[in-house]
Amino acid sequence: MATEKITMPQLGESVTEGTISNWLVSVGDTVNKYDPLAEVMTDKVNAEVPSSFAGTIKELIAEEGETLAVGEVICVIETAGGKSEGEASPSNGNQKTVETTTEVVEEQSDTSKKSRYSPAVLKLSQEHNIDLSQVKGTGAGGRITRKDLQKLIESGQIPTPDQHADRVASPPLASQQTASTQVSKPAPAPNVPVSAGDVEIPVTGVRKAIAANMLRSKHEAPHAWTMVEVDATNMVAFRNSIKNEFKQKEGFNLTFFAFFVKAVAQALKEFPQINSMWAGDKIIQKKDINISIAVATEDALFVPVIKNADEKSIKGIAREISDLAAKVRAGKLSADDMQGGTFTVNNTGSFGSVQSMGIINYPQAAILQVESIVQRPVIINGMIAVRDMVNLCMSLDHRVLDGLVCGRFLARVKEIIENTTKENTSIY
Repeated sequence: MATEKITMPQLGESVTEGTISNWLVSVGDTVNKYDPLAEVMTDKVNAEVPSSFAGTIKELIAEEGETLAVGEVICVIETAGGKSEGEASPSNGNQKTVETTTEVVEEQSDTSKKSRYSPAVLKLSQEHNIDLSQVKGTGAGGRITRKDLQKLIESGQIPTPDQHADRVASPPLASQQTASTQVSKPAPAPNVPVSAGDVEIPVTGVRKAIAANMLRSKHEAPHAWTMVEVDATNMVAFRNSIKNEFKQKEGFNLTFFAFFVKAVAQALKEFPQINSMWAGDKIIQKKDINISIAVATEDALFVPVIKNADEKSIKGIAREISDLAAKVRAGKLSADDMQGGTFTVNNTGSFGSVQSMGIINYPQAAILQVESIVQRPVIINGMIAVRDMVNLCMSLDHRVLDGLVCGRFLARVKEIIENTTKENTSIY
């Protein structure tokens, strides 16, 4: 028999870690190749991790609720063919002893991941004042797991920072930890008093991932905001005149949002600087125009992607919006559905919002909030008229973009929307 390791997959272009939300197998279970092993949540997708091998589950390294970096081992599978690590040849008992001893020594000396702590481990250590430098980890590479801390807590033998200070090194400084640890490390939880009748709601893996990504975006990207007011009267009249016929013919709704996504995609083609990302010592201007759209469920927000939106018709975009929203609500989004986004458009108007400041979808450079279309009195040629007005609110990463190019970009989106009529706009 041989053993094979299953690692945390990369479930998105900018995804660096994932949280095991639910194990679908147990130790001793027999699995086939491609059988689902676990459900993993990131800030971008909720997906199943398939087995790369056929065999028997030997060990589950990660626990439910634990967050691991991409590439870290989550479980071990025993497969047919070859020998396990440390398994001896039947004809040589001495060799078995040597190999077993070597394996134990290697396990004891491997502490390459001891200082990499998951959010669950960090939270437990802060809550119980545990000095992590004095804890021996049983995870891969000496990594400290939540189970290790729970055993310490249950035993009552909790190592605190002032114990053995003369012979134990202090925990690594924040600057010495990996980038993924710095980003995911939570701040100490505030002491919120709980009164009778209060409801405590556990924070899910998806919510934790969203919180970590939003925090990273706000900390790393200097946000600036701008807004334009758009007269969408012509577009509203055009869409309303064909929506019923369109639904009967195509089988899905022609929403206002599809017109805005198409206008944004067209404007991005004319202002490619907006379709960029910050990469430290350089700015990456993306060739493909892939529009991320925000789709909310009752307790989470997902951002699936419309690929090559500039090449699609309004009908094609409307179909993708419908299909992606259905996938989100059915929990069937794939990793591919979430990858490759270069600019985000958020339909905040669906909730009645008229003005908002979105947080940029890291590592993109900007996000556009499409607010509610509201009838308002406006002055046209010195006369008051009732028009369908909408605010477009844009948040931008000021490291990548300046106000001038963003102003011109928004002006172009405004122009496209205001000139969307039956005479000069094709749905197909």
